[in-house]
Amino acid sequence: MLLSAKYVFPIIGEPIAGGAVLVQDGRIADIGDMNALIHRYPEEEVTDFGMAALMPGFVDVHTRLEKSVLRGLVADQPYAKWILSVIEKSARLELADWYDSAVVGGLDALAGGITTIGDITSTGAALKATAALGLRSVIYREVGAMDKMRVDYAIHSARKDIERWRQMAEGTRSSVGVAPAAVYAIHPGIFGRVAELATEESLPVAIRLASSLEEYNFVMYGSSMFAVDNMDVETRGYVEIPPWLPFGVTPVRYALNWGAFDTDNVMVVNPVYVDEDDIKKMVEKNVSIATCPRANAQLGMGVAPLSEFMQAGLRIGLGTDSPAATESTDMLSEMRTGLLLHRARDTRRFLDAATLLELATIGGARALKMEDEIGSLEIGKQADIIAIDLSSSHQSPEVNPMSAVVNTCSVSDILMTMVGGQVLYEKDHWHVDVEVARSIARVIEIRTKLRS
Repeated sequence: MLLSAKYVFPIIGEPIAGGAVLVQDGRIADIGDMNALIHRYPEEEVTDFGMAALMPGFVDVHTRLEKSVLRGLVADQPYAKWILSVIEKSARLELADWYDSAVVGGLDALAGGITTIGDITSTGAALKATAALGLRSVIYREVGAMDKMRVDYAIHSARKDIERWRQMAEGTRSSVGVAPAAVYAIHPGIFGRVAELATEESLPVAIRLASSLEEYNFVMYGSSMFAVDNMDVETRGYVEIPPWLPFGVTPVRYALNWGAFDTDNVMVVNPVYVDEDDIKKMVEKNVSIATCPRANAQLGMGVAPLSEFMQAGLRIGLGTDSPAATESTDMLSEMRTGLLLHRARDTRRFLDAATLLELATIGGARALKMEDEIGSLEIGKQADIIAIDLSSSHQSPEVNPMSAVVNTCSVSDILMTMVGGQVLYEKDHWHVDVEVARSIARVIEIRTKLRS
């Protein structure tokens, strides 16, 4: 199969005008000038997308697909109130609800050109959904326990789930990882135990860390909305009393002191409140970064020091975060928001559109340590490819087609999403092994229950 378009963005290398990509057996077999490839492979069927760009699928390194049902139900709230609202509404959902919510979130991802997902879950719904949809994914099993006496049980339960989830993932494009719950929701001993589990089972780790001022104050000073008086049985479950004392360090150094980074493949999610020493420590530990500009802005969490991360040489990917916050699984909006926020934050280092495209593709692949398989259009890599319509771009794509994609395109411009050589989405139509209409109807029903 030959895919051609006005532009091809390999990401690793310059855009190709009038380019094409040869897909065979689920992988990229050749890439280059369209006429040359048609001449070289005359027997191949050609699909020409015209005034469009072919590029690698977006790699969304952090989202919460199962929270898709909450879109718009906890809107216009700052982070502290938002997280408590999410906890309250989540308690009213059943396992079947989480699955249908994750399916609808996955459908949104495919329609938005996202081909790989990084997702943290305690229910496993995201694994079941992404496997059914054919998405590529890394699903991190969340581990939490506030009481020291329950840490062993939490790790034991996680180990059993991970074994079961790995069996579920066999033969799919999904894999399994592990993630400590939020800092304010776990005993610190969880960090080291998760790292040990990850090392024993060769699992990737995702750690949400230093993302809000409330969390920073909680760790540094033992105060904020996460303090002891907010951790009663009714709202947080059984906890050891007193569950928390101030440690006088940043969240990154706190997690580091408890062995959080003592394993090979760690991704720190949403670090905003970090200092120069924190960044140096993360570089030393070779962790990667998942940054989610829209959620940070939407919830008033602040702006991550992206320029400093890049200057330090950290591996960085973009995430769309929880749809309960951003209300969409939309990497195009994520890139545009990130571009504008970081240009405004750091006027000394002017980010360009090509950099954001890299973060959304090969950057995310590097953050997940999957760059040998995905993230760029290179011979031998998985054929995770999308086509984006440029015919209605408000810019002139002939001048700077990458800028046109980042600054003017929306999810409605996604023409095709292919994962592993299989077309899973074509303009308003999904080719997936789920009952799309049923899942959408179920989510409407669930949202009605949550509003009542």
